Amino acid sequence: MTLKNLLGKSCGLHCFKRFSDVLVVVLFLCYACFSGFCDTFNMVSVPLGFEVNGLDKNANWVSENGVFAFGFLEKDADDADERVVGIRYNLGDKAANFPVWTVGGGLRVAKNSTFRLAMDGRLVLINNPNGIIVWSTNTSSLGVRKATLLDNGNLVLLGNKDEVIWESFGSPTNTLLPGQSLHYPLSLRGPSMKSILSYYSLVIRQTGELELVWEHNITYWRSHFSSSAIVKEARFDSVGVLGLYDDGKRVVWSMSSKDFGDPSVTLRHLRIDQDGNLRIYSWDNVSCTWKVGWQAVKDQCHVFGSCGLYSVCGYNSTGPVCDCLSPDSLLRSIGASAVDTGGSVCKKMVDLGNCKMHTSMFIMKQTVLYGLYPPHDIDMLLSEEACKEYCLNDTTCIAATSANDGSGLCTIKRTSFISGYRNPSVHSISFLKVCSVPLAVAAHGGDPLSNSQSVSLSLGGLRSEGVSVKKFVGVIALIVLLTVSVLVSIQFSLFWFIYHRRKIKAQTRIPFGKDAQMNPHYSVLIRLSFEEIEELTDGFASPLGRSVFRGTLPNKIPIVAKVLHDVVVSEKDFRVAVSTLRGTHHRNLVSVKGFCFEPRHKILLYEYVPNGSLDKWLSNSEHGQQEQILQKRLDIALGVARALAYLHSECQQCITHGNLSLENVLLDENLAPKLTDFGLQGLLIKKAASSSESPSERDIYMLGQMFVQIVTCKREFAGDNVQQILNHVYQESKFMTSDSLKMMERIARIAFWCMQSKTFLRPSIGEVVKVLEGTLSVDRPPSFGLPQRHDNLLMLYRNGICCFAILNPEIFYKSEMREYHNDCPQEINAFTSASASSSSSALPKKKEVNVVDYIAQDVSELNLLAVVSEVNMMGSNPREWWIGTGTTRHVCSNKKLFAAFESIENGEKLFMGNSAISEIKG
Repeated sequence: MTLKNLLGKSCGLHCFKRFSDVLVVVLFLCYACFSGFCDTFNMVSVPLGFEVNGLDKNANWVSENGVFAFGFLEKDADDADERVVGIRYNLGDKAANFPVWTVGGGLRVAKNSTFRLAMDGRLVLINNPNGIIVWSTNTSSLGVRKATLLDNGNLVLLGNKDEVIWESFGSPTNTLLPGQSLHYPLSLRGPSMKSILSYYSLVIRQTGELELVWEHNITYWRSHFSSSAIVKEARFDSVGVLGLYDDGKRVVWSMSSKDFGDPSVTLRHLRIDQDGNLRIYSWDNVSCTWKVGWQAVKDQCHVFGSCGLYSVCGYNSTGPVCDCLSPDSLLRSIGASAVDTGGSVCKKMVDLGNCKMHTSMFIMKQTVLYGLYPPHDIDMLLSEEACKEYCLNDTTCIAATSANDGSGLCTIKRTSFISGYRNPSVHSISFLKVCSVPLAVAAHGGDPLSNSQSVSLSLGGLRSEGVSVKKFVGVIALIVLLTVSVLVSIQFSLFWFIYHRRKIKAQTRIPFGKDAQMNPHYSVLIRLSFEEIEELTDGFASPLGRSVFRGTLPNKIPIVAKVLHDVVVSEKDFRVAVSTLRGTHHRNLVSVKGFCFEPRHKILLYEYVPNGSLDKWLSNSEHGQQEQILQKRLDIALGVARALAYLHSECQQCITHGNLSLENVLLDENLAPKLTDFGLQGLLIKKAASSSESPSERDIYMLGQMFVQIVTCKREFAGDNVQQILNHVYQESKFMTSDSLKMMERIARIAFWCMQSKTFLRPSIGEVVKVLEGTLSVDRPPSFGLPQRHDNLLMLYRNGICCFAILNPEIFYKSEMREYHNDCPQEINAFTSASASSSSSALPKKKEVNVVDYIAQDVSELNLLAVVSEVNMMGSNPREWWIGTGTTRHVCSNKKLFAAFESIENGEKLFMGNSAISEIKG
């Protein structure tokens, strides 16, 4: 059933008959704004089979009160070929029709895709023309009879008695409508822009506190409350109040819109916007626009990373604007709106290592700078001038900010991923390191000779002025003396400069200098001798693993030394590779600190991660299967996937890991995962000539194996499909909820996709991350086992084993054949054991025998029927094939099977040492 079959009358008068008195007033006042309102059609409920296609621009499913519409939405004006599906306001003006809920959190599909209420009760989104289901509700076979878009904007699936089976209010995206609640672990995420997921989220912690966070690790706003009550949920009310409520529905904390309780305001919503701020919007009936009634962060420039990379947030007469850090990073016009940019549009700053001259400090008054990646700055107590000089002389410092408030606080940034804000009320002064500009260039094209003056000394002139010869000689002597003094000063300065520079280089190379002892965050890539590393590790006295030892720098900072064996590359290639690894910056990667390269010793220095490896954490019995531990396992899997995505896709060149394992995932003090030992395979082994599996594809396969180990908490698991994994997890857990089971199923599904033998079936690392984040659905993967040719041989082998066991139980049960007992189902082993203990004369000795006639009496006790059937009828599950509960008569008269036995006179030889069958079994 399509939408065209449901089109009814025009709603020109029909709308006014159904609306309440308040909505009549709203429509009357906003008639000019609602010029397109009556192009949609009221369809309160739709039956099974209803579908809507994105090519039909008038295909809008409207709520009964006409306020909300469901259908395909245009996302970005510059991307006309893609659509998202969701619920929006139906207020006429496109600018006012904000989306309030989107399928899959803003999942993009082709514009000719289809959204359908399937006959099995699922809502499905089908991406055309390939026909792939990219999203669906898990409501098949639950008795769904219709779908309804309620007047409050809630899309619900109803059963026979109009009970709610599923609702969109249960999975909010970026908006809360009146009456909608948010509880742990749900969150609101800012709208994506140009297919890039937002960095901003509104989360509710287990403690009940609301927080605005950037990338899950920077909190820039929170709802502070002092009550010890246990918060159950956050709820947004129609009167404009956002509140936190306990189990007794008592308000623990609340915040209201400035038009709180105004009866003339009929529409409100709470939304986290692209700029990372949380706002309450109210509909103005007079101007037909949305007005902001409250926002969480009053100063937009205080939203972390508001303007993105290489930018600063400031203000002009119109409000907050974004400017580039320095002229050499300029890529767009100055003064772009901070709200409109939604991220960085300034190019990366000039690499300071490529400066043709020296570096200098660019002074930025009333400005605060901070690092984004990683978002950890270093505080020191230095004066303003000392702060500037420290950063200028420190080769790792990119920028510095002096508080300039009498505290002496100096903040050092050692990352080039910098953002910030400026304000006339800010006392801070920031210094940005830039390449020095030659004076001729700084003069902006001025004539270098325009200010020159010619000076001539004329003996005649001196005489004419009555200057004596003595005075003339004195002037000449003075000139000579000054010239010599200047030359000596220049030579002395040059000598001092060379000496000072060599001293700095020496201190940079060896981490035992004064700077390293005073600064605990010293992070220059250093090269050490084997004797120095031996001293740092106290003679390699504290092993952490195979060829891994703990050490301590003189400044008490712990490090890890990894001894490399069988290094096959030259020193030059080794240093290039280590420099590449040192250039990686990600919160889920262990950073490389230094190295040693000597003929007999090759060692890498890493940062120390305190909580050990993931395999030890998973094997710890005290962790159990509690709800928070299951969530932590998902976070660990997501962190590992993000680290691998960074190595594969976000570095200048793809870095493969090559040895993904639980031992190579370390946990920090917050149990956040950090991937180590990445990028070492190229140093230790020579590249293979050719392979059908690329190193990155191999990484995906090993990632899938790791996910299975994370889900099962076992290094080896014999299951070959998702259901077996979930059954194991459910049996082991005492605290498993349906949400936890879905979470584990998501990891297990993507794990089995990663481990597919055919590489083209494996997902990309980006798809893996999206599945774990919950922004991309994943179908159940196929079970896997041996390749098809081996499957057929193994089926034939098992078929013959069971047939022989039934025909010759007294031989099969002998000790010589015990190695074959595991190849038959338990029920057949029990039957042969019982038969072998009885008289062997009761057993028929012919190759064709009616199994049912012979063992029916024994089978009735087990309520199972042992059968042997045609080889070509064997399915993928031999156990279910051998054992059935029906009464169909199965006869062991397989001509094809026994034709395979014709060359062997005694069937016993088939199982007692035949090399061909032994090879099949292997």
